[in-house]
Amino acid sequence: MRLLLATRNDHKLREFARLVDGWGGGPLSIDPLPEHVELPPEDGATFAENALDKARAAAAATGRVAIADDSGIEAAALGGRPGIRSARYAGEQASDGENLAKLLREAPAGSPLAYVCALAYVDPASGEERVFEERCTGTLAAAPRGERGFGYDPAFLPDDGVPDRTMAELSDAEKDAISHRGRAVRALLAWLPAPD
Repeated sequence: MRLLLATRNDHKLREFARLVDGWGGGPLSIDPLPEHVELPPEDGATFAENALDKARAAAAATGRVAIADDSGIEAAALGGRPGIRSARYAGEQASDGENLAKLLREAPAGSPLAYVCALAYVDPASGEERVFEERCTGTLAAAPRGERGFGYDPAFLPDDGVPDRTMAELSDAEKDAISHRGRAVRALLAWLPAPD
């Protein structure tokens, strides 16, 4: 089985490929989005809306089963911001470092955070659509630490992780076991029918 991943983010492509490796239903591959496919802007009101919009666009353009995620971080001290604006928190073309620096300026260290992932599945042949939404809770570190991961990982201390280690200090296996994206992918894989 092959799934088309509607993203231009190389970090996500590698992470999804790793997460589906060894699926119990049989061989499963994640294919990158063809260059000619245009993704819609992330202007939905929720993570689920944005994920569905991207998966629908990829499925319609290629005629293939497509998946897409929209994910981000919610800070309790900021009323849930940056939320769906996580990738653009410090501006439309902001880098991961700029977004993280803004969060560290605005939210107090030790305050609650939640990573959220909405993962959409769209099959253009059957019309089947599903969204799997999962969370990973934690707290904000006082300063960024670690060289792994991406986005807000260097300042995210997960509740379920190794004590006092940020997501960026965890191994891939440690992160995948507890991350919002890992949980959403496992929910998708549990739902996917095994091939005949």
